[in-house]
Order: sequence, then C-alpha cells, then structure tokens
Amino acid sequence: MEIDVTDAAELPRHVAIIMDGNGRWARQRGLPRVEGHRMGIRAVRAVVECARELGIPFLTLYAFSVENWGRPENEVSTLMALLREFLLKELPDLVRHRIRLNVIGEAEKLPSYVREVLDRTLALTAGHTDMTLTLALSYAGRNEILRAARKLAEDAARGRVAPGEITENEIAARLDTAGMPDPDLVIRTSGELRVSNFLLWQTAYSEFLFTDVLWPDFGKTEFLQALDEYSRRHRRFGLTEEQAEPPSGGL
Repeated sequence: MEIDVTDAAELPRHVAIIMDGNGRWARQRGLPRVEGHRMGIRAVRAVVECARELGIPFLTLYAFSVENWGRPENEVSTLMALLREFLLKELPDLVRHRIRLNVIGEAEKLPSYVREVLDRTLALTAGHTDMTLTLALSYAGRNEILRAARKLAEDAARGRVAPGEITENEIAARLDTAGMPDPDLVIRTSGELRVSNFLLWQTAYSEFLFTDVLWPDFGKTEFLQALDEYSRRHRRFGLTEEQAEPPSGGL
C-alpha cells in the first residue's frame, strides 16, 4: 500500500488510536492474554515508526483506561510491567529520533515503579520537537472533562476568569491535551464500533475509521491503508460541500 506523502495536506496532523483486540488475538490462538498484550507492543512500535517516517507530528495511543483498573489484578499487574518494559526499551529510540513522550490521564495513579521510569522518560524527551507520542494512561474522557471543569471553577472562584467570559478555548486549555491539535483521524481496531470514553471533547470533528483487524495484527500496511482512506475523505466541519471546497485558480 502506497500513498503520496509528498502532499502534506493529505496526511493527518494528529492520529489517535484505540488499540483493541489483544485479548481476543491471544484467545483465538489458545494463548494467555499476556501474549496478546506482548504482541500488541510490536504493533505499537510499527505504527510509531511509520508515523515518524511519514512526518505525522502527533500520535496518541489509548493504552490504559480508568475502567481497565477493574480488570483481574494479575492482568493489571502484567500490563503495568509491560508498560515499564516498553518505556525502558524504547527510550533510546525516542531520544535518537527526537520523539517527545507525553501522557494524558491520571498518571499519578500508576504504580511507583512505573511512574519512576515514566517520569524519567518524560524528562529526557521533553525538549524533542520532531514528533509527539502521547500515551493515554489511567485515562477517561469524561474524567478529563470533569477535572477541567473543576480547574475552571477554581479559577472563576479566584477571579481569574469571569463566568460570562468562559469560552471553548478556556475549557480546552484545561484539558490534558492543552497545546495539542485535535485528532484529525481516530482509528479503532478489532471491529468494535464505539469510542469507549476516549477524547470525547477533542474528537468532535475527527474522522473515524473502524477496522476488524485485531491490534496485534495491525502494522505498517494497515496503518497506511487507514491513511489512504483518510486522504479520500472530505472534511466539512459543519459547512456545506461548496463552502468546504478548497478554492481553485489564482487570487
């Protein structure tokens, strides 16, 4: 699968992915769920590498939701161990390719042995500008909006912002994603047709692509296919077809 990457207008600036299907991938093969999660890390590496090569500046991965804390304790422990392992192994490549690691969600709820490695990785990559890789960890869209509302209420109570002057930008500035562009494209793997509490505010005008491919089987080919599909869509942002049509000809 090839797409014309010479035209930056055909590429999304920000891709967000709901990585789903690790457990089903393992179950279909008679393997423990942990093996699905291990293979899922391989897919993460492939997609990050592809996005970097194409020059996509923002990639956000839904890695661990608030709801995931309710999974069996042994699976949560395994996921935390795999996250720590991933961060340790990927740090050299993040540094080499000047990729900034970013986190959204309540990372303070992660185990201390994960936070220690995470904080170190965040610090060592903070100055990188070639690409931003964001991991959604202990994240939930409604929780993010709730936390932003509380910050806004505190600022209003202290006189920093007048209630009548609150705008969408004031809310966006207090979200975990402040400073990042909204996702242009959201991909969900495994055939599920829902957003699962992911970036609820930010995806108001995102293009969505749902694929039956399970996350461990999602690689460069599948990612390029998703980008090719995105390049064929016409984003109107609530306008008519004629209004959204790019102008042709000269001035």
